[in-house]
Amino acid sequence: MKPSVSNHRSSFAGFLITLGIVFGDIGTSPLYVIKAIVSGASAVNEGFILGGLSAIFWTITLQTTIKYIVITLRADNKGEGGIFSLFALVRKRAKWAYILALIGGATLLADGVITPSLTILSSVEGLQNLNPRTPVIPIAIIILTGLFLFQRFGTKVIGKFFGPMMLIWFVMLAILGIVQLTGNLHVFVALSPAYAYRFLVDFPEGFALLGAVFLATTGAEAMYSDLGHCGLKNIRISWIFVKTALLLNYFGQGAWVLKNPTAATDGWTNPFYAIMPGWFLPLGIVIATAAAIIASQALISGSYTLISEAISLNFWPRIRIKYPTSIKGQLYISSINWALFILCIFVILFFQRSSNMEAAYGLSITITMLMTTALLSVYLHQKKISVILIGMMLAVFITIETAFLLANLQKFIHGGWFTIVLGGILFGIMYIWRRGRKIKNNFTGFVNVEKYFDLFSALHSDTSIPRYATQLVFLTKANRIHDIEMKIVYSILNKQPKRAEVYWFLHVDILDEPYVHEYKVTSLIPDLLFKVDFKLGFKVQPRINLFFRQVVDEMVRNHEIDLTSPYNSLRQYKITGDFKFVLIDRIQNYDFDFSPVDQFIMDQYFWLKRLGIADLKFYGLDSSNVVEETVPLQAETHGAGEFR
Repeated sequence: MKPSVSNHRSSFAGFLITLGIVFGDIGTSPLYVIKAIVSGASAVNEGFILGGLSAIFWTITLQTTIKYIVITLRADNKGEGGIFSLFALVRKRAKWAYILALIGGATLLADGVITPSLTILSSVEGLQNLNPRTPVIPIAIIILTGLFLFQRFGTKVIGKFFGPMMLIWFVMLAILGIVQLTGNLHVFVALSPAYAYRFLVDFPEGFALLGAVFLATTGAEAMYSDLGHCGLKNIRISWIFVKTALLLNYFGQGAWVLKNPTAATDGWTNPFYAIMPGWFLPLGIVIATAAAIIASQALISGSYTLISEAISLNFWPRIRIKYPTSIKGQLYISSINWALFILCIFVILFFQRSSNMEAAYGLSITITMLMTTALLSVYLHQKKISVILIGMMLAVFITIETAFLLANLQKFIHGGWFTIVLGGILFGIMYIWRRGRKIKNNFTGFVNVEKYFDLFSALHSDTSIPRYATQLVFLTKANRIHDIEMKIVYSILNKQPKRAEVYWFLHVDILDEPYVHEYKVTSLIPDLLFKVDFKLGFKVQPRINLFFRQVVDEMVRNHEIDLTSPYNSLRQYKITGDFKFVLIDRIQNYDFDFSPVDQFIMDQYFWLKRLGIADLKFYGLDSSNVVEETVPLQAETHGAGEFR
């Protein structure tokens, strides 16, 4: 669920909601981080454990706290965060940056597959502490199946329990850690960065295990994506509590490993469950599973939001989006839901154990973080921040993230290949869709509609031509008021003369801001030709049928138009005239020679387009009132119009 904190005010309610939305991913990291570090050790001793704890502390401090909490969260787009929102902030003056957004978005989506699988399987594996023969894979699959089946109904009802449940989770983490730290405060010497340095230098496997250390900060990107739901202040205040609970648990697990080095390295014992008292273990497993489900829900919902933004930014084919509840921002995308479900099930069946998944986890999100760092530097430069400060920031975070990337690449053949391949496929879809649209738009010619005013007036008055519709509506991509595509002029005047009482040109401009919803009506020919420009934020779904109806209703109330039918028999009873939409699609003309690369792009583009939904469904139009026409792609003389 993704409810919003009212006005982003700092309060206990805001604190609870933030815990439930923002920190599920990073908050469940203690389930597997220490286990992953210990399992990769050739020998466990005090220097190794203290070094690992120091590496965790400084990773969370530098990467999560300073980069994301202090710096990145300030790069908000009217309160919204995430890599696509960040790209929207810079794209006007850095159009080339789309490639960074595509890479980051693709790898973030790939992370949305591995995270639910890993967190749920890690939590369920705790049952093997009660009974080693517990069939964890079937149980994990049942939980995932229920989770994905429930998505279509939204999480409005159970979502109110997410915050309290995560509060219980973090309190449990803190208490379990404190119990282990009693009498073992010596582990806090690991707060010194010297131990992290020795971890990398003194232990041959130290650098390779940076990939395991990185798992402690993988949820940082999700925090940025959820900025719009909770607000900067709530996230920052909540992070103080969350970071404290996480570190207490990590250090508590480290203290337990120092006391039980043999048990910790047997390959089966998870220090997270080992620090639980026997009497508490069943309840602890239940709480951990609930936290894992909440974390998975956040990643699934985040994937819907990411795809929705990608569609608005023309990075993804148009697909059906539903709104299961009245909560702002809560989406359901059936095709994405079931694709994620199938991939999650595949991951569990293929990797079998959470320890095997750890190799696949982290690699893709490292790439996302690198892309965020690059986009952030572009944003700061546009904000006139000192080049020296930007350079220092890049030097620190690029160094850290490159080190994590190189460490994670060592896990490529052990599972890291999965998220890279998946991310590559997702990147390919987004790149082909954007590039295909750009090639297609190069064949869009615009003309000044003023040249045709007399023709429109003559056509309107020519009773020898049967009336095609009372109100005739076209969608146009021309940004300028007096511009129109040549294909629309051809459709009205040449393909079949379309006489109407009123002509409407509707233009939709997707803005860089998230939730703008504005319109402007321009009367080009009084009572005959109107242009309506909709300005929509990139997170607003273009329900053009609904929006247009609202515009028309308002114009009727203001006595700007008369919608009464022109037919005498209907007019005397004040029957409203009919509306007809004409959608014109451009299809590939194989008589035109593209370069081999462009031909490949266009072939894949049109294939992807067939997988998406038609324009009439995307814009929420009534199919009974829509006429669809096709015209071939052909070189046209461009007018003064602009396409966006």
